[in-house]
Amino acid sequence: MEITQSFNRYETKFLLTPQQYEAFTAAASGIIIPDSYGLHTICNIYLDTDDFYFIEHSLDKPSYKEKLRLRSYGNTADGGSPVFLEIKKKYGGVVYKRRISIPLSEAEDYIYSGVMPSSLGGFTDIQIYREIDHLMKKYAPSPKLYLAYDRVACFSERFPEVRVTFDRNIRSRTEDLTLCSDADTQLLDLGMNDYVLMELKTGQAVPLELAAILSRLGLYPISFSKYGRIYTDMRAEARQYMSVN
Repeated sequence: MEITQSFNRYETKFLLTPQQYEAFTAAASGIIIPDSYGLHTICNIYLDTDDFYFIEHSLDKPSYKEKLRLRSYGNTADGGSPVFLEIKKKYGGVVYKRRISIPLSEAEDYIYSGVMPSSLGGFTDIQIYREIDHLMKKYAPSPKLYLAYDRVACFSERFPEVRVTFDRNIRSRTEDLTLCSDADTQLLDLGMNDYVLMELKTGQAVPLELAAILSRLGLYPISFSKYGRIYTDMRAEARQYMSVN
């Protein structure tokens, strides 16, 4: 997999029924093409403070927000697997991502013990590591949530800045916070069966042809965060439990 360490883009999200997914992919088949990885799993460990500052701040919808996470692509990882330690920021509607690729064992040593990864490469690696390390030292976050989903990613030869992803089976757990297992998770319930979360990622504006397809099919953007929705549901369940007991 080609490693992109830093990029910025606009991300627009849509929640689709299976019928809307089929209609959109058929209509957009001349514009977007599935990439060579096909259907694959993305696994994440989200880091946060003990009072969940990052996600609480994000849910307030500020003009600037940031998240820290550890991510793997494909099958479950082992100690030597390459993973991404990422800092994701959003400002003025633009998403900025900065990440380094290191073995899982080094990532865990850093997260739990503060040991600087030994396999960092050149200047860019060091610079991004310092940004991540600044947040780690400032907030002292730790793993709080395992979150995974199955994704098909598409690109466009006609519009190189466009990328479209389709996520299904969004699932999570709050124990056994490792990328080495995808077991014992709970599916995210959004009140509809077999939904597909589509993300349209662009450098600037959505190409007119894609915008016309979205309009014709009646597909409208939503404000949605996977981590945010799972956290909100967990918080609601905790409040309900406290009120009963």
